[in-house]
Amino acid sequence: MGREMVDTREDSSGSLTAPGSAPHADVRETDEWVEALRQVLRESPDRAGALVSRLLRELPAASFGTALVSDYVNTIPRAAEPPYPGDEALEERILNINRWNAVAMVARAESTSAGLGGHLSTYASTSVLYEVAFNHFFRGRDSQSGGDHVYFQSAAAPGIYARAFLEGRLTEEQLDHYRRETGGKGIPSYIHPRLMPGFWELPTASMGLGAVNAIYRARFNRYLQARGIIEPSDQRTWAFLGDGEMDEPEAIGALTFAAREGLADLVLVVNCNLQRLDGPVRGNGKIVQELEALFLGAGWRVLKVLWDRGWDDLLERDTDGSLVDRLNTVLDGDLLRYSIGDGASLREHLLAGSARLRALVAETSEHGRAELGRGGHDRRKVYAAYAAAVAGADQPTVILAQTSKGWGLGDAIEGRNSTHQMKRLLPEALIDLRDRLGIPVPDRSLREGVPPFYRPEPESPEATHVLDRRRALGGFVPERRSVAKPLPVPKGDVFDEFLAGTSRPEATTKTLVRLMRRLMAVEGFGSRIVPIVPDEARTFGMETDRAVRHLLPRGPALRTGRCRPAASIPGGHRRTDAAGGHHGGGLDQLVRRRGDDLCDPRRAHDPVLLLLLDLRLPADRRPDLAVR
Repeated sequence: MGREMVDTREDSSGSLTAPGSAPHADVRETDEWVEALRQVLRESPDRAGALVSRLLRELPAASFGTALVSDYVNTIPRAAEPPYPGDEALEERILNINRWNAVAMVARAESTSAGLGGHLSTYASTSVLYEVAFNHFFRGRDSQSGGDHVYFQSAAAPGIYARAFLEGRLTEEQLDHYRRETGGKGIPSYIHPRLMPGFWELPTASMGLGAVNAIYRARFNRYLQARGIIEPSDQRTWAFLGDGEMDEPEAIGALTFAAREGLADLVLVVNCNLQRLDGPVRGNGKIVQELEALFLGAGWRVLKVLWDRGWDDLLERDTDGSLVDRLNTVLDGDLLRYSIGDGASLREHLLAGSARLRALVAETSEHGRAELGRGGHDRRKVYAAYAAAVAGADQPTVILAQTSKGWGLGDAIEGRNSTHQMKRLLPEALIDLRDRLGIPVPDRSLREGVPPFYRPEPESPEATHVLDRRRALGGFVPERRSVAKPLPVPKGDVFDEFLAGTSRPEATTKTLVRLMRRLMAVEGFGSRIVPIVPDEARTFGMETDRAVRHLLPRGPALRTGRCRPAASIPGGHRRTDAAGGHHGGGLDQLVRRRGDDLCDPRRAHDPVLLLLLDLRLPADRRPDLAVR
């Protein structure tokens, strides 16, 4: 019997809890069942899977439902978190400087012309997600891997500019001309290499495109390695997305492709602040649970970062599952409503649902009760998820990080439906923000509601630290470099027969195939042309071309006993280019394509797999796609 995925989670007490489980009535009995299952797991994972599947079939479907989700808690418990490698106090000061300058950039633009502004709340909610990555994970172009590809969430651009300002890469004049580029001094609102070619490397201006571009970027990196254009490395691709953005068809359209290809170097980070422009993403549902089921079903590894360290003691003392059950059932709309205000408001509504919960909260110190926050704002929790994501795996990873939209911008903005449209803060709010962030700016600079930028001295610990970390990780991110080498153009005699013309009708497809054949025969140039044929190579007269490659996406091989042999085209020469799944002229077996299993022995020239003309210029480590 085949193994079936059963999602379980080990809590801090060592017990396993099933997805959406009710509170444990008998903890001892539960632990006995769990220990028995663990013993079977140690002896035979297949047998354990069969047992669980058999038990599920014994339960009446009408009274017991199963879901492809885990409990609404962090995937990585406190006991499994790695030590945080940085100076948290120093990195907190750096974070606060970037948060301040991001606010100042948008507020100053809005003060110049109403509506010019930008987004305050997106970077506010994602700031910790980015800073942990900048300090410990994003690798630059000078690293051994050749540099990571990072697709930033476009609305968070002010925060990325703020960090580049702290690094000394952008000037105050550039920040002060945010969204005013016509004079040549400004910086663009959205992320696109054409708008800022020396800075932005990858475009994400349109919602939803970051995810699909990241997936195909990761697949293309593997292709470049397979063809020997770049050296094999652990180069990673990151994409930062919004939970509302995941409703875009482009954001989810290629998820199964990424899993099927085993793109283990791909990491998506979804900022789950539960809000979109017009209100809650799922007011009467739970978007995190919905996304978890979506990604698990598509074959991804899912890591949830929902609660900060202030919840750890509560969750570890929740031995009967009362708190977890409450978190599993509270709707996003209610959670947003409860979160407006201080920690006492959250406790009153969220944790006071039963005598057991009231007792659990009473056991916690007042200090601990006041610090119940979202996991996406806790650098320890974020670091643990990132570290797990880049560890060895054979599948892509998504991190679902729960945050608060407009985090830290004040009670008038944070978590409210209007936060996305907010572009300015009143003087009183600016003074309050300055005090909380610890920015040395005098009151008189804030009375007009136009906050100044702040950058510490180059020798300060903050400025020194950001540069030291970027040097250690191989350079700045983002940064765009052109590394394409010139490619000799074939001599004119290659094109003579096509330029001369003919007096008789010619099919354009036939002519294209003849042209490709001529070009592929040119020494030093022909290897750069790769016809990839999904179908009808025989129709085009290409089935015996040795240069034709067939794209064979990765997938599990099936037993040949389930496959029916098919006729193969004679004449293929026996050779297999195993790397990257690109084969030319070899004997192909057990091929999986787009979810279909093609298990019959076929010659590689049998036209079952792919068509497009792929002309790739030679490059040093990475080709410049803009000049392709």
